[in-house]
Amino acid sequence: MEFRIADTFTDSLTKLTSEEQRAAKTTAFDLQLNPANPGIQLHRISNSKDKNFWSARITRDLRLIVHRMGSSFLLCYADHHDAAYQWAERRRFERHPKTGAAQIVEVRETVREIEIPQYVAAEALAAPPKPALLGHLSDENLLAYGVPTEWLEDVRKATEDTLFALVDHLPAEAMEALLALATGEVPQLPLQTPEGTDPFAHPDAQRRFRVMTNAEELERALEYPWEKWTVFLHPTQRAVVERHYSGPARVAGSAGTGKTVVALHRAVHLARTHPDSRVLLTTFSNTLANALRVKLGRLAGGEPAVHERVDIRAIDRVGLDLYESTFGPPQLVDAPSLRELLRESSETAPPHRFSDRFLETEWRDVVDAWQLSTWEDYRDVARLGRKTRLGENQRALLWSIFDRVRSALADRDLVTLPGVFAGVTEQVIPDGESPYDFVVVDESQDISVPQLRFLAALRGGHENGLFFAGDLGQRIFQTPFSWLSLGVDVRGRSSTLGINYRTSHQIRRQADLLLPLEMSDVDGNTDVRRGTVSAFNGPEPTVEILDSVEEEAAAIAAWLRERTREGVPPEEIGIFVRSSAEMERAKAAVRAADLEAVELDGGSEGASDRVAIGSMHLAKGLEFRAVVVAACDDEVIPLQSRIESIVDEADLEDVYNTERQLLYVACTRARDHLLVTGIAPASEFLDDLQALRD
Repeated sequence: MEFRIADTFTDSLTKLTSEEQRAAKTTAFDLQLNPANPGIQLHRISNSKDKNFWSARITRDLRLIVHRMGSSFLLCYADHHDAAYQWAERRRFERHPKTGAAQIVEVRETVREIEIPQYVAAEALAAPPKPALLGHLSDENLLAYGVPTEWLEDVRKATEDTLFALVDHLPAEAMEALLALATGEVPQLPLQTPEGTDPFAHPDAQRRFRVMTNAEELERALEYPWEKWTVFLHPTQRAVVERHYSGPARVAGSAGTGKTVVALHRAVHLARTHPDSRVLLTTFSNTLANALRVKLGRLAGGEPAVHERVDIRAIDRVGLDLYESTFGPPQLVDAPSLRELLRESSETAPPHRFSDRFLETEWRDVVDAWQLSTWEDYRDVARLGRKTRLGENQRALLWSIFDRVRSALADRDLVTLPGVFAGVTEQVIPDGESPYDFVVVDESQDISVPQLRFLAALRGGHENGLFFAGDLGQRIFQTPFSWLSLGVDVRGRSSTLGINYRTSHQIRRQADLLLPLEMSDVDGNTDVRRGTVSAFNGPEPTVEILDSVEEEAAAIAAWLRERTREGVPPEEIGIFVRSSAEMERAKAAVRAADLEAVELDGGSEGASDRVAIGSMHLAKGLEFRAVVVAACDDEVIPLQSRIESIVDEADLEDVYNTERQLLYVACTRARDHLLVTGIAPASEFLDDLQALRD
């Protein structure tokens, strides 16, 4: 017996209550184990356009829709009785006549002309008709992109007002291609397979239908319906994952385009195709590393030989462990002690006009980041990103201060984190065999100078040695610097993902207003946001500017209650604020909605039946069905204390950029619903968030 599960089934489960989901999964297990079980009560759906659709009884009111051909079973849908039958009556399973891919096609309904009242008709006639976006494409063109035959006419007539409603009715590959074509892109044509080829073997079919070989595999697939993109890759993603690279490579893309999924699959692909190799999958935080471990278990949990050879750790942890294995446990200097050393060293220097803030940032971003150890090194360093010009005499004075700090750290046997990476890079790697054969880096836009230098020494010169996934628009921690200066050159080996699977079209479109359409790094590599399309629609996001903290709490509480009434569980809701100073406002809103909250601490993703609340920085890498970005007040974002501490023109620009990108990160954690709130006068960024882009 062939037993498959369709993504339409896992999607339908999310709309049921927890108890209903458990019942549906139980019926699915029973059906796989024994389709003849009389308790399942299989009945053919007589009014369906496809006579192979059957219903299976879940409970008195719930039904499971199955497509049955001989001994082949395909789980298609689960819902309450009438809704389940209506779904099946309007669907047909078919092999696409051009691509050969298996598809579940929504049957084209007959649209009857509606008589329009004269006054409405007059208004409509006064406005020029909007052009058909895809009217220039032939039937052959549209079929080549996977459009079902009966939808060809509707597609050619679609305008900018009707396209998004239309594509919701089409298979994924057709929807993605049409959205790309409508924005001026020329998408890659799907594979076309000859007659007689297994329609389930087509790449587009494999990302929506999965073969279940046993009950354990079915259980794993049903347990994580929101994680199906860690199992299924879009063909364009698979090409990036499986490509051979002669040197360091990078994949870019805006939030939600699947960069993390690609990084995860890349690590597993390398472990599968290179037996006995060790693969490091790393990122900048423990929280993201923990999330990646969970996803690795879902993807490769059934392959112990692969799973155990992919090491997932935060990059700082990697450096600290390698340092400790050679030099012993490092004694890291903390931030207050370092500031005190800088202050003491500056007091013993000749009179100067450098502020404590300038000394701290010059040490962090230049001296310590680049591990400058001599006056000559500091004199000649480019100070990239620092626009305050320094003459040689000023640099000499500054170096006298920084050299005292370096000596004080050495005398006290203290080391900075960049010093840890420098020690590992200079001694551990050259003296011994590299602990990893391949390195994959997620969220690479926030990798620091010493971390990248370490990675370059680790595997930078090897084929397939380094693979980066990141988005310049989500850089919220690190100042820009040149990768080329550290020997990491991804030019010619970079690609961009353009299909957003996580965030609705409406939320993505509005969040993108915060960022420019193109962003370039120091080396000239450009991330292009133009042309990105979302794979699904949702409600328009809401921006509310209130008059008081109390009004804001009431507005958020009302929004939370509405989401829970719609069936969004509390654990699928997140509330983010700029910093801990605004956390009480998030807590008050949750209390007003009669819900419970769990505060994110950087080590967890939330808790069952509780709304997750946390700072915007902790939102990185997380996702929720509904998100509130609260307390977006003037002087909160961008944070006034950061603005007031600026001593360098470049710092001011970078602060504004990272604060804007921080808000973008928080907004794009939302899948379906987004609410952004602030107290008047609200953040200047909210004006941008509500602006229309030509």
